[in-house]
Amino acid sequence: MKVLTTSTSAQEVKVIPRSYPSSITVKVRNESTNDTDTYTSVAATKNKGYLVFSNAFSLTEGNFYNLTLLDGADVIYKGKIFCTDSSDYSVNTNQYVQETSYDNEYIIL
Repeated sequence: MKVLTTSTSAQEVKVIPRSYPSSITVKVRNESTNDTDTYTSVAATKNKGYLVFSNAFSLTEGNFYNLTLLDGADVIYKGKIFCTDSSDYSVNTNQYVQETSYDNEYIIL
């Protein structure tokens, strides 16, 4: 999942696609309203295995979006975007808890 802001300035996005074209079409669908914004002829570059592109998106705080990248008619990437302006947002907050008991007991079902 990509985390972007409500900024109207261009934001950089890095993805690992199926192919690496120099120009792509970007479709962003709002999951709440089902509205789709399409950005054509977006310049993209390959950098260390990533496809990198910058674009100015029109996003709303707290909403989820579906991201689809196209090379002509071929889909080369699908993913999700979450829009937030919070600087302390982390995707994996409190997801993992470290086990510290070390007593080697197992539960067998």
